[in-house]
Amino acid sequence: MPRSPVVARTRAGASVLAALTVTALVATGQPATAAPAPPAAEPLNRAFDRAAREYGVPRDLLAAVGYGESRLDGHAGKPSQANGYGVMHLASNPDNRSLEKAAALTGEPADQLRRDTAANILGGAAVLRDHADRLGLDRTERRDVNAWYPAVARYSEAEGPAAALYADTVFTFLAQGLTATAPGGETVRVPSRPVAPDKDEVSAAGVYAQSPDYPSALWVPASSQNYATGRTATINKVVVHVTQGSYAGSISWFQNPASQVSAHYVIRSSDGEITQTVRDANTAWHARSANSSSIGLEHEGWVDNPAWFTDAMYRSSAALTSHLAARYSIPKNRTHIVGHSEVPGNDHTDPGVHWDWNYYMQLVGGSPGTPGDSLTFPSYAVQQSGSSGPQVKAVQQLLNAQGYAAGSADGIFGPATKSATQAFQRARSLTADGAVGPKTWTALLSAGTTPALARGSSGDAVKRLQRSLTAALGTTVNADGSFGPTTETAVRTYQSSRGLSVDGKVGPATWGALQAGR
Repeated sequence: MPRSPVVARTRAGASVLAALTVTALVATGQPATAAPAPPAAEPLNRAFDRAAREYGVPRDLLAAVGYGESRLDGHAGKPSQANGYGVMHLASNPDNRSLEKAAALTGEPADQLRRDTAANILGGAAVLRDHADRLGLDRTERRDVNAWYPAVARYSEAEGPAAALYADTVFTFLAQGLTATAPGGETVRVPSRPVAPDKDEVSAAGVYAQSPDYPSALWVPASSQNYATGRTATINKVVVHVTQGSYAGSISWFQNPASQVSAHYVIRSSDGEITQTVRDANTAWHARSANSSSIGLEHEGWVDNPAWFTDAMYRSSAALTSHLAARYSIPKNRTHIVGHSEVPGNDHTDPGVHWDWNYYMQLVGGSPGTPGDSLTFPSYAVQQSGSSGPQVKAVQQLLNAQGYAAGSADGIFGPATKSATQAFQRARSLTADGAVGPKTWTALLSAGTTPALARGSSGDAVKRLQRSLTAALGTTVNADGSFGPTTETAVRTYQSSRGLSVDGKVGPATWGALQAGR
């Protein structure tokens, strides 16, 4: 985006959000007036008013930027995915130094700007005014909210389509109006008004390009350094994420080569708009062990604030997931439509407790159920008399499936489970101590049919193989049912360590070793 200090401004050629304006005025009938002065007990409104006066930024514009960035939630100074802070998302990352800029402009310490909402809003206003000054906006132009469009785009620190998406979102809020309740219960209002933003300074080439994979979505590609070309496994799941940041900000973050993250799609909270950033056929970096076999959906918002999870977002996302399930033969259940927190090897908590899985799966047209298959774990611990929990339940299910009477799969390792374990161990020529350690786990998890498997194989037999390799090797092998390069490497490692012929394929010898608990 050009950064010239003085810009010739032409209103005749400005792109107008006419449809939004008409809709907003018909729906509300509200005049384009300033918001009424807040009572003294409303610190958030006072902060917006003070910052607007001090830096000459339209108060409603400032509030709309804050709402778009954070839903007016400062998150107690916790950083976003892009290392941004507070209601105004003052950021400190290699491509966005708005936190440092705000500190220099206001004289407030960076820590104060991170944690104090009033200081953060003041800092946001200072940064916006700095952008306006660099664009050459004079006093008269600064009174016209439409003249601030390029300054808002620059506030995003994005380029091209992502910057235009960011500014369009803010001006949509201005056109439609806002009545927002902050986490503390305070109400912030922005009345609707007609808007005709001056977009001459903003390069939006391609912003309305159609997604190549999902016609209802826009297409704004992530940096090629933030994903891998192609796939090493069959697509068999959808992973639900929450951005921990704004819609346009997340799209911009995926364009930043330093981020080393991406997702296939991003869904906006306010209206369910979808932008694709990575082609389905390529591997986005969003869920560690599931990257190669999944499609990642990022939902605008924060896990601790349910206000972001709107009905428009749920419905739009569910329609996308239903489309993906049909296109890639993904079962519509909670084993194959999962949260980031449910993927083995991940330490994230999204989408969190506020995400309504039952409603989402109903919209998808699938079964709510429960995530996982009750047999897959990133590691398998020793289970013995007195143990309890989901891994004991898995032992009981496996024993019962093989005809060894472990009793009810209640997750409690009692006498019946020990007796069944010993019987199984004797049948496999293992030490019959009644404790389920690595060897017994390996034999139990691999039990069943022994089809020939190699790279490209898929299905339940591959999942059994992957689970048993996890137990045998003591390292996680993603049990996604797809025999890709990672599984082949694990097979070769197992074969080498057990003195078998090393070919990366699973035939009678490898199955026999696994089922004997070697």
